[in-house]
Amino acid sequence: MIETWLLEFAKGIGRFFLHPMFYYFVGYCVLLGYFRVKRERRAFHIRVEDGFFDLRSLLPGGWLAGLLISVVTIAAGVVIPFGSIVVIAIVTFLLSLPISTRLLSPAYILGASFFAIILLSNLTVENTFIARLLDDMGNTSLASIAILLGALLVAEGILIVKRGHIGTSPDLLKSKRGLPVGAHISQRLWLAPVFLLMPGEALTTHYEWWPVFTVSGQAYSLILVPFGIGFYHKVKSMLPKQSIPIVGKRVILLGIVVGGIAIASIWYPVTAIIAASFALVGRELIYLQHYIMDESKPSIFSQRNHGLLVLGIIPYSPAEKMQITIGETISKVNGIQVKTVQEFYMALQKNRALCKLDVLDINGEVRYVQRALYEGEHHELGILFVNEGKGWKGKAV
Repeated sequence: MIETWLLEFAKGIGRFFLHPMFYYFVGYCVLLGYFRVKRERRAFHIRVEDGFFDLRSLLPGGWLAGLLISVVTIAAGVVIPFGSIVVIAIVTFLLSLPISTRLLSPAYILGASFFAIILLSNLTVENTFIARLLDDMGNTSLASIAILLGALLVAEGILIVKRGHIGTSPDLLKSKRGLPVGAHISQRLWLAPVFLLMPGEALTTHYEWWPVFTVSGQAYSLILVPFGIGFYHKVKSMLPKQSIPIVGKRVILLGIVVGGIAIASIWYPVTAIIAASFALVGRELIYLQHYIMDESKPSIFSQRNHGLLVLGIIPYSPAEKMQITIGETISKVNGIQVKTVQEFYMALQKNRALCKLDVLDINGEVRYVQRALYEGEHHELGILFVNEGKGWKGKAV
């Protein structure tokens, strides 16, 4: 029995690399990186992270989330027929077409797939292959989809809290008064490989406690399905590391509520529809709540009278080595008070061998940092500011 399970796990992993969405997500991340770099160069004449940063962020965190979800779904006996897996892949592809990860939340993907499965399973077609897929959908346990949806939502929230604020991308906007202000964008796609049971020939169940959604003695196969978990967040009224975890915690709470309703659908099947609807509406309300709140407040990334606020830091730059962070304010350079990017640059020229900065941190406390500068580094400390002036382009110093 154990050998059969191990062999089926190995086959499931092999099927993972046959799934077209795995390769689609890889290409999609490369495309996200291309557009991000293009936008950053347009705003600041320099990119922050390289074009493959989004691809490198695809698996970290997501694989662990997928492993934990796999334990939940297999233990609960969640069975997803092949036809429903195809529908989920098609819905994922359609929601990804705007080249934005906002609609790639499990709430939208699984929520839309849930109702698509209900509608499509009632269709009748002559094509044999399509008819077989539709029959699969008709045999899908809606409670299985709802429980998977709740688990993926909790995973999304945890990933947002833990990783959503890492490597955010700075951007430039225009305020209501027409002045340049900064913002930060977190656009993430995480790949969560989840083991799912599907009707097959390898595994049989003869235990009364497992699985809960199928008849004892039915045969199953394991498949490792690549689920994309997308997240999009633009913020200007708070620091990313303050704003993004708030959204993540709300998504976790939503996932717990959806999961609870989904579990109730084991005994009351109609509540699966309530769970899917609640996930769709709740996730959209979380997004709209943040959007309206953020738009109603002024940007913290704007030019100030007492110094220059740091909008972004180039990785591996002298500024990063000096431990300057986003949201801090540089008030003096080499002992000279600075209020504009031009003044900052001129103050750097006063001492080409050493850079001394007076930095006001996000808690309002002053600290002093300094670093020896090597040839050319006074031109490229790696700090991004919002710069007023002709064209009000951002400035990298």
